[in-house]
Amino acid sequence: MAKYIYEYKNWTNFTWQETVINSIFGEVRNLQGKIIWQMNSLGFKTKEEATLATLTIDVIKSSEIEGEKLNYDQVRSSIARRLGINIAGLVSTNRNIEGVVEMMLDATQNYQKSLTNKRLFGWHSALFPTGHSGIHKIEAGRYRTGEMQIVSGAMGKEKVHYEAVPANKVKEEMDKFLKWFNNNSLIDPVLKAAIAHFWFIIIHPFDDGNGRIARAISDLMLARADKTTERYYSMSSQILIERKQYYEMLKKVQHSRGDITEWLNWFLHCLKNSLTATETTLQKILRKTEFWKVHENKVFNERQRLVLNKLFEGFEGKLKSSKWAKIAKCSPDTALRDIKNLIDKGILLQEDEGGRSTNYKLADF
Repeated sequence: MAKYIYEYKNWTNFTWQETVINSIFGEVRNLQGKIIWQMNSLGFKTKEEATLATLTIDVIKSSEIEGEKLNYDQVRSSIARRLGINIAGLVSTNRNIEGVVEMMLDATQNYQKSLTNKRLFGWHSALFPTGHSGIHKIEAGRYRTGEMQIVSGAMGKEKVHYEAVPANKVKEEMDKFLKWFNNNSLIDPVLKAAIAHFWFIIIHPFDDGNGRIARAISDLMLARADKTTERYYSMSSQILIERKQYYEMLKKVQHSRGDITEWLNWFLHCLKNSLTATETTLQKILRKTEFWKVHENKVFNERQRLVLNKLFEGFEGKLKSSKWAKIAKCSPDTALRDIKNLIDKGILLQEDEGGRSTNYKLADF
């Protein structure tokens, strides 16, 4: 069995080949600058909405990587409340969602603060407020005291994918990691985000939640790279899309002797894809801003505003009166009246497809 990276002496003296990553690193830095410049040319309200949309997606996708699906509206409401952003249709949330949001916001909004054992324990407690992961009791808010293996397969036929740093070494390894993380080194923060992610995953210091915390640590360092609390791109969304390669790369580089070029190369390409996807999201936000500018002198009720905004925020499927009634929490008759009113105003169009239920779409503006 090949040795794990941490079994080599001075394993954290990571090395990489500059020539391999220089080009992609330059592209990433360029894209980051371009997107921040584009966002800064927008109004305060639009920037606020972009940050809210990005943080919402980031929280949802980071949990989805671990196989946990969170409710979009609940996550969005929780973030909006905590950031003091005024949005229509706030919904109540549960303790589980509040915890994940709390961790993500602490990482991105307080990115200048040092990362400490205490802060990490706070994040872990927030992720597991009941001290359970599913039905299993775990050590919440502290480093694990037991050994850690990542396995798959049926009982008796388990396959070990990874055996983490021994429990008695966790505190010592984490102290070393945090010292490096908080040190103002000459390493660019984007590279530092990639190294920190890998290093933390190798230590695997907690009973559960290591992946989500590693991604929060990366987000914290990327916020330092951008020098802003405003978030316009989501690394977790892209990791979810490239999840197979993500795990394969970790599995491969965990046996390296200290050269982490392949991991850095993968991380930077993933980040570039995330930044490219953001440009598409940015177009949606600009379209929404343009829509309300064009129609600023028209009168809308709260239900109409709520559903129209929804149409710009990744609305799935066709807009039907039954869906309108569900979103706006009103009767089917009220939904139909709202829709007819918008058709009269030239804002919605009835789609040509016949059938049992009528579909509506936004008119060109």
